[in-house]
Amino acid sequence: MPDLTETISVEAPAETLYVLVSDLPRMGEWSPECTRVTWSSAGGPEVGARFVGHNRAGAVRWFTFGRVVAAEPGRRFAFTIHFGPVPISLWDYRFEPTDAGCAVTESWTDHRPAALRLLFRPIFGNRVPRNAHGIRTTLTRLKSAAETPAPA
Repeated sequence: MPDLTETISVEAPAETLYVLVSDLPRMGEWSPECTRVTWSSAGGPEVGARFVGHNRAGAVRWFTFGRVVAAEPGRRFAFTIHFGPVPISLWDYRFEPTDAGCAVTESWTDHRPAALRLLFRPIFGNRVPRNAHGIRTTLTRLKSAAETPAPA
């Protein structure tokens, strides 16, 4: 069960949103915390592909390692985040066609051990409100990108 879930309606096809979200090197355009992503395995957004995420919150900077766990074009894209052997989270995007385009749902599930949550709270703050804000921002930016016509 996700710790956070939010949905936004977008006037664009589900396939368009899937392409945007699964292009992880562009995640820095949408996310207020992720500054960039680099693939560490060939193949791009397919199940099993690995990547490094570079993040920032205020003056604090860190990196994480990710692995794609679901890649269903136009339907679902999900990845796990870990730091070394420690599981951190699952990020899951689902795309549902609607009459006006699609509904995009972003979910976050915290996989950190309880001791790690307490240890890192003074550095990274409470992840729930921070990630709730991040999800809203990411979805709003995705909507804007998908609904804005490309320059001619």
